[in-house]
Amino acid sequence: MPFTLQPGAKAPHFKLRGTDGKTHALEDYAKAKALVIFFTCNHCPYVIGSDDVTRKTAEKFKSQGAVFIGINSNSKNTVAEDSFEHMVARMKEHKFPWLYLYDETQEIAKKYGALRTPHFFVFDQDRRLIYTGRAVDSPRDTSKMTSNELEKALEEYFAGKTISKPLTNPIGCNVKWEGKERHWMPEDACDLV
Repeated sequence: MPFTLQPGAKAPHFKLRGTDGKTHALEDYAKAKALVIFFTCNHCPYVIGSDDVTRKTAEKFKSQGAVFIGINSNSKNTVAEDSFEHMVARMKEHKFPWLYLYDETQEIAKKYGALRTPHFFVFDQDRRLIYTGRAVDSPRDTSKMTSNELEKALEEYFAGKTISKPLTNPIGCNVKWEGKERHWMPEDACDLV
């Protein structure tokens, strides 16, 4: 079985604490026409470099019923800056148009098969995976990007079209796993395409 969820898979359940002080679960967003779950963090230059593009995409599709949920699964013991307290401070500073949830046990990252930060998972209204991978092809420096696969997948979905490219390789820092050195990847984690 592949490490990362494959297109067509159902969204795994989650129940996580958010920077807003509330607990959020998958079923809370049952009315969302599309659910974009992405694994992110506080420190990664690929996340920081592409936050503005992700913001524009989230804002563009909000009126069509897309909900964006960012999840930080990084171990604070590997990178102290990825603690929940830093998440709260980051959200307060940037006021992102998405929920920011903390996966302290890393259980949700394992369920989804998150490889990198950022790593995006787009689910349709039935919570079937229709796209996974990167948002853009140059997240660290978006002035050099030539494609925005996340936006294209959402455009195709809301237009009722088949997703032309349901799978891309995420580009970014690897998830920081508890008790492992910072560049460690699970044995069965590999490129998606």
